[in-house]
Amino acid sequence: MVKTQLGRSTWEFSKVRILSSAVAVGPLEGQGPLANDFDIIHEDLYIGQDTWEKAERKLFEEALDLSIKKAGLTKDQINLMIAGDLLNQIISASFTATYSQIPYLGVYGACSTSMEALALSAALIEGDFADYIVSGCSSHNSTAEKQYRYPTEYGGQKPPYAQWTVTGSGVAIVGKGLVGPRVKYATIGKIVDMGLKDPFDMGSAMAPAAVDTIVQHFKDTGRNPEDYDLIVTGDLASVGYPIAKKLLLEQGYDMSTVYNDCGLMIYSPNQEVFAGGSGCASSAVVTYGHIMKKLNQKEFNKVLVVATGALLSPISYQQGESIPCIAHAVAIENEED
Repeated sequence: MVKTQLGRSTWEFSKVRILSSAVAVGPLEGQGPLANDFDIIHEDLYIGQDTWEKAERKLFEEALDLSIKKAGLTKDQINLMIAGDLLNQIISASFTATYSQIPYLGVYGACSTSMEALALSAALIEGDFADYIVSGCSSHNSTAEKQYRYPTEYGGQKPPYAQWTVTGSGVAIVGKGLVGPRVKYATIGKIVDMGLKDPFDMGSAMAPAAVDTIVQHFKDTGRNPEDYDLIVTGDLASVGYPIAKKLLLEQGYDMSTVYNDCGLMIYSPNQEVFAGGSGCASSAVVTYGHIMKKLNQKEFNKVLVVATGALLSPISYQQGESIPCIAHAVAIENEED
């Protein structure tokens, strides 16, 4: 019998696989270096809808439908949907659940939602509470700007250390089976608040939380950076990424050969995205598109995805509160039965 709790914060799984995954993205993401790894690319931010919120929902619906089709299943065979997004009351996930009519648990971890949902899905599969679970999330640049900052039409200026919310949705079908990469570990993060208050500078705020979870993962599992082909954070981008590398090195972990960040991977350096990508979809589309493709082709064998989230809201930062942050890590790997 596999011990399912390792150390303080890590769960180990013995029979959970990602059976399929699908990704739908917007135009800017489709112009980036990972375009060939995305299933659906749209040419405009409205995606044929009359609001950006409906457009985000459409992305989610497309990724959900395609992931189920890829798994060779029907919606009626899916026991549960665990999903979230950035918007108030997680409306993109909730309306997508209305569309799908799959039993639904909504979760919110800001940009850490992708791995929060995957970790919970894996735990329920491992515990025999479900056979198949949809795990996913979404974000949209224009919906996030409207909620957290200023509507795009306002033309508000941003500092160079700001980030560009990824427009997209990534969905995985999690279950038992004989094919597909395994979900091996999930390390659940704790809140790290460094007292930073600038809502544009999420990379600096989230980097310590990412480091805390990565170090805890290594302690709980006995693994080291060299045990992975790739370790990625969700959206620290060009500001938080070097901070995380430095903090990890100070704790004795040299990540220079295996560490990258989804917010840096999704866009080209010549794209005008400020410091890089952010949002729920940053880690979701890179993981369920690019990384899953590499795992299925055996170009990667072990990957640690560390989704990072800044748990602020417009209310909290308008009242002068600091930015509490969190990171959740999931190890996905090819492993023989």
